[in-house]
Amino acid sequence: MDPSVFDTIAEKVQAGARLTREEGLTLLKSDDLLAVGELADRARRLAVGDNVYFVTNRHINYTNICKNRCDFCAFSRDEGEAGAYRLSLEEMRAVALESVAQGATEFHIVGGEHPGVGYEEVKGMIAELHALAPHVHLVAFTASEVVHFAEQSGLSEREVLLDLKAVGLGSLPGGGAEVFSERVRRLVCPRKISADRWLAIHKLAHACGLPTNATILYGHIETAEERIDHMVRLREAQDETGGFAAFIPLAFHSSNTKLAHLPATTGVDDLKMLAVSRLMLDNIRHIKAYWVMIGLKTAQLGLFFGANDLDGTIHKETITFMAGGESDRGVSREELVRLVKDAGRVPVERDSLYHEIGRF
Repeated sequence: MDPSVFDTIAEKVQAGARLTREEGLTLLKSDDLLAVGELADRARRLAVGDNVYFVTNRHINYTNICKNRCDFCAFSRDEGEAGAYRLSLEEMRAVALESVAQGATEFHIVGGEHPGVGYEEVKGMIAELHALAPHVHLVAFTASEVVHFAEQSGLSEREVLLDLKAVGLGSLPGGGAEVFSERVRRLVCPRKISADRWLAIHKLAHACGLPTNATILYGHIETAEERIDHMVRLREAQDETGGFAAFIPLAFHSSNTKLAHLPATTGVDDLKMLAVSRLMLDNIRHIKAYWVMIGLKTAQLGLFFGANDLDGTIHKETITFMAGGESDRGVSREELVRLVKDAGRVPVERDSLYHEIGRF
């Protein structure tokens, strides 16, 4: 990296000034990982201090039957295909009760866009889980699922969001953003909603009083320029609404997908994405090192590259597991605390909206 360019970026970071698209691209393409990481760590300290957050949560993937069949997805199936499933309401109740007994404060609920599951069934599922565990926050349904529900029901997307909120929905996850580039989306997820539609649904959720997260799926066919453009568009949306609670860079896992020929992301790429996310997304407070996709050790290192959140215990995550991840077992609260303390940070258990539950 040109020392004069680095010095300019460093001065802007120290002053809390916004980086340009070009500066973000320079950082993402830099070979000096430690220099980029030091800048991100400085930005993290200035923005959020030394707290590292996690939540006790359970993932519930209620069906993998999906009409979209994206090329990067190892999770989705057609109805009747080997491995296809749909959880009954009783099965979901059993999962919820088990999770509550283990101390869960969040259920993370997403699934495929199942043509045969009606909107009223989905609404009933949320109402049932909320009634069963009213203290547990329900973060559920990607923007693409919300559009699917609206098309099924004949309701507007706003009506769907308010309807689900009324029966217990607390927030939306960030999934389905993939990469905003229409070039990429045409090639790997042509049936999924557009980037503009994804952003519109999240802005609508914010207007309805539902906070959301945001993601990027990196490490497949996208370019560095497309990664930075994705971050800039998120930053602009956050300027408008302020409704994104956290940003999660998701490392692509290619096993059992149509893109299985692509290599896995490297540790350098994973750490650099965390760092550049912190530096570019100056208006999104929390950057998650999602250990499910990059592993616990790299996620711990990510705490020195701008991250201040390890997501959570994440019991029974299925989507990444089916793409070759090793996360299905989850991780204990005690292990997360140990990892954070070993990094010299303060472990803070949170709820889904970043209210403090316990400090270790």
